[in-house]
Amino acid sequence: MSGGVALTVAIVEDDDETAKRIAASITARPELALIACYATGKAAIAGISGRAPDVLLVDLGLPDIPGLDVIRHAAQHYPDCDVLVISIFGDEEHVLAALQAGARGYLLKGALTRDIALDVQELRNGGSPLSPIIARRVLARLHAPATGPVPEPAPDKTTEELTAREIDILRTIARGFSYAETAALLKISVQTVHTHLKRIYRKLAVHSKTEAIFEADQRRLL
Repeated sequence: MSGGVALTVAIVEDDDETAKRIAASITARPELALIACYATGKAAIAGISGRAPDVLLVDLGLPDIPGLDVIRHAAQHYPDCDVLVISIFGDEEHVLAALQAGARGYLLKGALTRDIALDVQELRNGGSPLSPIIARRVLARLHAPATGPVPEPAPDKTTEELTAREIDILRTIARGFSYAETAALLKISVQTVHTHLKRIYRKLAVHSKTEAIFEADQRRLL
């Protein structure tokens, strides 16, 4: 919450019980404001066109259109809207597709071990909430041995270079340290870590911590 203004949240979920459980978590927090609950993807796209929330919680398995379509629409038209996936699908294909579409976090419905409101706040503060099994799968993919010769990555002249401090932060986070642990190790504040991460996302043209690690790894910065 900034300046006394609550963060706005909208839910895209067709399962009524799941939607109610998530809504209860959001409405219990005075710093968050639930502004809409959509049961279909088309309703969500139409709804956020009138008022895009700060955070959009999206299920992938919607009854009319794929949740990926909602994520892409939000990412393309409302870049200030942070998307968090909450899904039963934990396979690599769904996870990578959601992150590439613009999601900045990915939680499994069956592995929600804490108040979802905390994940919403983490997301808005520059974090990328990931269920542990999702994080392990993404990291496993990053560290998988190549099956053939790896071409030298072409320099990208359209993005700014990362500073030494930004690379230090990304390397530390890539090793599995939390934001608080990264701040302590580098002797900076957690807020400074978040600020640097936002700059890293912009420079690498990515939307999440996982994408940033992957992109930096591809550029051999880590």
